[in-house]
Amino acid sequence: MARVSIIVAALLLFHGAVPSAGLLETFLPWLGLAIPLLLARAWFRSLRALVVALLPLVVWLGLFGDRLLPASTGPHQLVAVQHNVSDENPDPAGTARALLRSGPDLIGLEEIVPAALPAYEEALRATHPHSAVHGTVALWSRHPLVESGPLDIRPRSLGADWNRGLRAVARTPHGDIAVYVVHLPSVRLNPAGFDTARRDESGRKLAAALAAEPLHRILLLGDLNSTVDDRVLTPVLSRLNTSDSRFAFSWPAATPLARIDHVMAGGMTVLDVRTLPRTGSDHLPVAAHLHVP
Repeated sequence: MARVSIIVAALLLFHGAVPSAGLLETFLPWLGLAIPLLLARAWFRSLRALVVALLPLVVWLGLFGDRLLPASTGPHQLVAVQHNVSDENPDPAGTARALLRSGPDLIGLEEIVPAALPAYEEALRATHPHSAVHGTVALWSRHPLVESGPLDIRPRSLGADWNRGLRAVARTPHGDIAVYVVHLPSVRLNPAGFDTARRDESGRKLAAALAAEPLHRILLLGDLNSTVDDRVLTPVLSRLNTSDSRFAFSWPAATPLARIDHVMAGGMTVLDVRTLPRTGSDHLPVAAHLHVP
């Protein structure tokens, strides 16, 4: 039992050293489920066993304990919403109306299909008259978009019609903000295991685009098909920040297990990320308060 406790603690602490650990890192907080079992077994053995069983608990709290604390947003200037709306969503208009209840300034959506686009446009036009749509990703804004265009995050193995990224510049009362809306490829299961190659390549292209961004203030809204604990996002998080004040698991909507939908920012602070009520999608929407210095 002591050996199991040490293994769990080591996986939590050194997950970055485990080869091809994308799946482990995506669900890393859930390793904590082993801790009550380890403590219960150790309780009936010896004080030494109990001390060893406490090791993974200490490591887990060091990594994720702040996500258990009550959120404190503080003063904020902008609200951003991110949602993979699903290309099979039966009620796009209802989904759009549900997102508006959080009072967002900017809304980033993925899996927008041509048949559903008019419903989103109609529902959002009155409050968010400025929009940009490229491929299957879209942005709606209360504030003018002074420029917009596709963002190339396409893996080389996919065709030119694959377009899941856009960049726009929102002219807000707090200054211009470069807004990225992206949808990284999914992790695939094949006979050799979990294939993250396309997602990782797309993530590297995203990181390169962020590194070349000329504006100081950056907002990233996207389904990144990875969590903040996943090493593929390390280059992105070296430039942007997000909030760890809550777990805010966003997928799958029926039984959320991981936050793969993100609001991240540079030159601003993401104060709080929270999930919103379920829509017709297999993802939950997430909303964030942003402090703009």
